[in-house]
Amino acid sequence: MTGNPSHAIHAEDRSIGHFLYALMCAFPLFLVPVLLSLAINLNQKQFSAMSLMGKHLRWQRRSIVGLLVLCALGYWSSIAWLSLTFFALGVIWFSYRVFKGWLSLADGIEV
Repeated sequence: MTGNPSHAIHAEDRSIGHFLYALMCAFPLFLVPVLLSLAINLNQKQFSAMSLMGKHLRWQRRSIVGLLVLCALGYWSSIAWLSLTFFALGVIWFSYRVFKGWLSLADGIEV
């Protein structure tokens, strides 16, 4: 009798997560890749909300919505310095969330 029991390991395909993070990294291109990433993200129904990919998809959605809110606030702000502050805060915050999420996905860690 061996001491190594065989376990059925269920491996998730994380390629869609990597693809969506790559699209999110291209956000300086007029937000088109980010909106495409959001559309693809919203159509991913095969992942459970409690799975690794499900948690990363939720992280991505919240990151994109946060960026869009901060950009909208910057656009609607009539004071130039406040507008630039919202845009800068949005870019810095979004970049942090993309890199943290992508590195966590590559390591197989939940965010």
